[in-house]
This record gives sequence, structure tokens and C-alpha cells, in this order.
Amino acid sequence: MKHKTLKGFQDILPPEISGWQHIEGVSRNLFRNYGYQEIRLPVLESTDIFTRSIGETSDIVEKEMYTFKDKGDRSVTLRPEGTASFVRAYVEHHLFNNPAPQKFYYMGPMFRYERPQAYRYRQFYQIGAEAMGIEDPKLDAEIISMLARILSGIGLQGLNFEITSIGCKNCRPAYKDALKNFLGGKLNSFCSDCQRRFDLNPLRILDCKVPDCIASRQGAPPVIDYLCAECKGHFDSLKNYLEMLNVPHTINPNLVRGLDYYTKTAFEVSSESLGSQKAVAAGGRYDGLVDEFGGPPTPGIGFAIGMERIVPLIKDSLKGSEYPDLFICPIGQKDSEEALILAEQLRTKGLWVEVNYDGASLKSQMRKANRLGAKNVVIIGEDELRKGEVVVKDMIKGTETKSPLDIRELVKILKNSSQTH
Repeated sequence: MKHKTLKGFQDILPPEISGWQHIEGVSRNLFRNYGYQEIRLPVLESTDIFTRSIGETSDIVEKEMYTFKDKGDRSVTLRPEGTASFVRAYVEHHLFNNPAPQKFYYMGPMFRYERPQAYRYRQFYQIGAEAMGIEDPKLDAEIISMLARILSGIGLQGLNFEITSIGCKNCRPAYKDALKNFLGGKLNSFCSDCQRRFDLNPLRILDCKVPDCIASRQGAPPVIDYLCAECKGHFDSLKNYLEMLNVPHTINPNLVRGLDYYTKTAFEVSSESLGSQKAVAAGGRYDGLVDEFGGPPTPGIGFAIGMERIVPLIKDSLKGSEYPDLFICPIGQKDSEEALILAEQLRTKGLWVEVNYDGASLKSQMRKANRLGAKNVVIIGEDELRKGEVVVKDMIKGTETKSPLDIRELVKILKNSSQTH
């Protein structure tokens, strides 16, 4: 084959695309209920947008960004995540002048150059949400609850919600010292990247995926043991509010996020059905990021949902939604014209209707309807038109029904048929 997609990229085709549309539709409806408004961000940004926010010692910046020089000799990068781009827009357009909290969501592709594997692509899609201007842990609990409702509404079950606090600039230095004391004596057992990070940012070692590094850091002191009074109070309140909102969760003191801008609350949602790539959503608080971009001190919290991780988990529940409700089989030329009119009328009633155009035999049309997966077939012939009726064949049950050539009666039969499938 002469032309193929690049390694790590994919085409998303029917019928799989129906799962994506379902996820996006449920998310949009729930975002509206919580007062989140859509924002659309460019996929290409100045490179320093990401180096200053994500962290120069992160795997994303060091190894995974699609960075290149444009024709103006400027360093630009395809966005590897959404929050940095969002905060750039938030500051640039002075959105902080609006009443707090300011709530936004976005959907779209992200890009990271990493080894493709199951559910991990170099172009991948995320749904992100960001809430700005409120430091109170009630907002943390609300956004986690909203995420739980979105995932439940999509049809996901059996998910693990893990939460922690990773402290702030006041208590993190003491934790870094404790971590370095623990790791220092066994540094030779870590990979070269972790050895280099030991002095630059030892917390990065906790996020390394190299098996030897995972084994060597076992028993490392948890960050929640080093929280200052403010961070501890914030975390205790968050746990209480999640209980009030009936959001099941567990505390994972070893949970770390791979981005430098996180403070205090961090959380991750995972499914054991996905193997090693089990995280389906993650997020946290980033109270100092707006300052980094030149805006006023503004607290913020957000999350991102990984589309490629979720679609495989719901595909069985969506079977049938990607197939036509009806295929109309006309027998002759006059019937073909009536079929065209009938198809248009039924589509206005919310049905997915296909119609045959080419004058093929009824046997050939039935084969085509079967290949398309049509749930029902309507047969229109000369005799049917003379009697003012049509034959409705349920393709799943194999039963036939005669219906008056009346839109209301026909819709009633078709919708009753769909409910019993």
C-alpha cells in the first residue's frame, strides 16, 4: 500500500465513531449542568508555553514533545496537554475579570512522541475541564463528582477513584529533603534519567515507569506525611465533601502527577480492564500556574479524560446504535419516488433512514439492508401503494407487519420495534 497513516496515529471510522460521539454528547450535557462553557484552543503553541508550565525535567518536555522551528525561526510545539494552553488563553484574554469561578471545557487532539502501545497513540484525544478562581476544597469535590457523573453517564462501571495531596511550595521542600535522604543511598540502582533528576527534581523519580526504578523506590516516604497545616486541612475537607457527595474514593499516598504545576489535590481514575494503561482520567489543582503566565494569583483545578482509554470500555453497550433504524425497499420507479418522500418524512421524526436508489431487485435490496445492519425494512410496491399500506419487516426478529402508509402509524410501529430489540 502506497499511503498509510504515520506510526502512532489512527483513523477513527464508523461504527467506532459512534462511541466517541456518545462520550462527547454525555460530557457536553453534564458540563452545561455544572456551568462549564466550551473553549477551543489552537493545537500549535509557542514551545515555552509548555516548558515553563509542565517542567523542563518532565518526560513530556524532555522526550515526548513535537517541537520544531517554523518559517519565522520560532520554536513551536504541538500541544502535549490542554491545561497549559488553556491558562495561556485565560491570561491573554483576561478571563480572570469574570465572576469566580470561571468554568471551561475543551475537546480535541494532543500530541506526544512516545512508543505506541495499546490505548496510547502519538495523536490522542482528551476532554478537559478547568475551574478557576476558587481555592475552597468544595470546588475540588464538585469537579471530582462531576467527573464521576460524566463517566457513569457514559456507561462506565467498576472504576477506581484515587486521591491524594501533593502539598504546596511551603511544605514540598521538606518532603523533597526527606525523599532525597531515602533515595540517596540507592541512587545507583535507578536509571540514568532518575539519577539526573535526583538533584533537579526528585519528585520526578516517583513518576518513572522503568521497572527497576519502581522496585527501588518502594518504601519511599509518602508526601501526605509532610503536608503543612493548610494543605492537610484542605485535604481533610476534600475527603469530607466527597463523602457528602457520595463519591466513592480511596487515598493513594503514592499517587504522583507527571506535571510540575500541580499543588495540593491530585486524583486519578482507573479501570482494571485496560491492563497496564489503566488510567482513564486524571487531574488536580494548580494554584500557581496563572502567576507563571503573568496573570494575577489565581487558584485553579482541572482534569482530562482520555478518549482512547474509554471507548473500548463502552463498545458493547453501544451495539445497535450505529445501524440504521430503517431501510426502504421500493419495487418500481413510481415506488422509488414514494420511497424518497417517505424517507424524508421519517427522518424528521428522528429516525436513521436509508433508501435504495438504483432499481435493484427486492432480493438484492434485502441483502443490502442486511449488510448495513438495518433493524427494519419497509417494502413499497405497486400493490402496497394501491392499498395505501407498506410491509414492515423486523430484521432482528424476522417478523412482518402491515402498516397504513401514514407517518404517525409507521413511526409508532418502528419505535415499538426498536424498544423490544
